[in-house]
Amino acid sequence: MKTPYQDSTETRQAIIDACIEMNATGINQGTSGNISVRAGDQMLITPSGMPYKAMKPADLVLLGLDGSAPAADQRKPSSEWPFHLAILQAKPAVHAVVHAHPAYCCALAMNRQKIPACHYMVAAFGGSDVPVADYALFGSRQLSENIVSTLQDRSACLMANHGAVSTGNSLSRALWRMGELEALAKAYTASLTMGKPHLLSEEEISDALAAFSEYGLKDSR
Repeated sequence: MKTPYQDSTETRQAIIDACIEMNATGINQGTSGNISVRAGDQMLITPSGMPYKAMKPADLVLLGLDGSAPAADQRKPSSEWPFHLAILQAKPAVHAVVHAHPAYCCALAMNRQKIPACHYMVAAFGGSDVPVADYALFGSRQLSENIVSTLQDRSACLMANHGAVSTGNSLSRALWRMGELEALAKAYTASLTMGKPHLLSEEEISDALAAFSEYGLKDSR
């Protein structure tokens, strides 16, 4: 399958820029987030524990989509590389994966509380709600399985007692979804303090889902 990214300095820098943007916009803190893109038949992912502003293109880690180990001369990949790899393997149309710890997403994830059809923007994530993947230890095979299962018909999800993950056919779209997910989580959390949010009907959310083919960030890379 043709992919929009190859292993190049430009692609590597785009990942670094997206990481810096995540922190600048408040949807992540420190080095807790990680980003990957499909690069041909390989995956480029951020290294483990390295400040984004100190990151250089050569610091990005290249892994085979077959799960082969990185070359010995590379940095250690993010501890979350297994679920990035599992998502790219399971969803051929996905070319970028963004993982972060946005505060309001984390708050809902701590309560293991999905985001229901409280706003039409729920449709941005592919269904009538934003589900929560079951908890498993970070970096574990079980976590990968939980996330892939939850994302079967969604483009983003919360992760129980952890954070959130979003996907896209481009890096810009995956990052956009993460920002929109945190904004939605914040609004939903605020609405809960005022009472019980009114949910959209099945027909209303179906209409929103149909309309989303022409809505949102355009496919810039």
